[in-house]
Amino acid sequence: MLDRLNEALDHIEAHLDGTIEVAALARIATTSEYHFRRMFSALAGMPLSEYVRRRRLTVAGAEVLAGERTLLEIAVRYGYGSGEAFARAFRAVHGIGPGDARRTGAALRAQQRISFRLVIEGRSTMRYRVVQKEQFRIVGRKARVPLVHEGPNTAIADFVRGIGQETVQRIAALSDQEPKGIVGVSDDLDPSRAEGTELDYYHGVVTGAEAPDDLDELVVPAGTWAVFDHSGPFPESLQHLWRDVFTQWFPSNPYHSRPGPEILSVRLAPGGAEADAELWIPVERTQS
Repeated sequence: MLDRLNEALDHIEAHLDGTIEVAALARIATTSEYHFRRMFSALAGMPLSEYVRRRRLTVAGAEVLAGERTLLEIAVRYGYGSGEAFARAFRAVHGIGPGDARRTGAALRAQQRISFRLVIEGRSTMRYRVVQKEQFRIVGRKARVPLVHEGPNTAIADFVRGIGQETVQRIAALSDQEPKGIVGVSDDLDPSRAEGTELDYYHGVVTGAEAPDDLDELVVPAGTWAVFDHSGPFPESLQHLWRDVFTQWFPSNPYHSRPGPEILSVRLAPGGAEADAELWIPVERTQS
């Protein structure tokens, strides 16, 4: 898997001055576009689009300093429709405009090429099972919130506190299948998974029942789910669990992620500093 991802990175390097299509990268990596974006973001620590932008502007910076092409020629070569758009992007990465950089020979910032390597640690195991589920519903209350990778998500916390206890009890009573009880559900995330992008968050239950008129509903088609059991500090270890699933479990198992909601069932220990959790990720078996 990592070899194929590195071949996709080679393709990016060969096409920095041309068109880079996620579909082509996914074909090289023999996976879906959706899974490729998720894998790249988890492994690289940044969205694919951001990496391509930084690499293009790194290479463009070298050409700006070389002085062999006009700034407009460089802008067009790397996909910018105008010198102004190129200058804005250049300044965002390098902290100086291309004209000033050329005149002064200023030091620029470089995004180094990424390559993925396997590091075998062997200090821990991931507890998981694979579950087939028929169509079900998420029923509860929904809010549009920002994505937070580290630390508490205050938008989610404020949203959940605003749901009355009577409403929470009515929602909880609708739970009739795994995962049981109140769950947190993330859906309709931005493909980049960048910090601050928005997602639909449901505070609800998994059920076969239709939602009452005053509650929100998400119908989830039948499919396969990988279910990960985890215990640790809350919320940090749970946020790291998402990363570990994509950087450790997927490269080692014959599955890839598919579009769909991600479901987290959390049982807080007294005091709220520790938690037991189940994370449900929609998956498909990789074709050999």
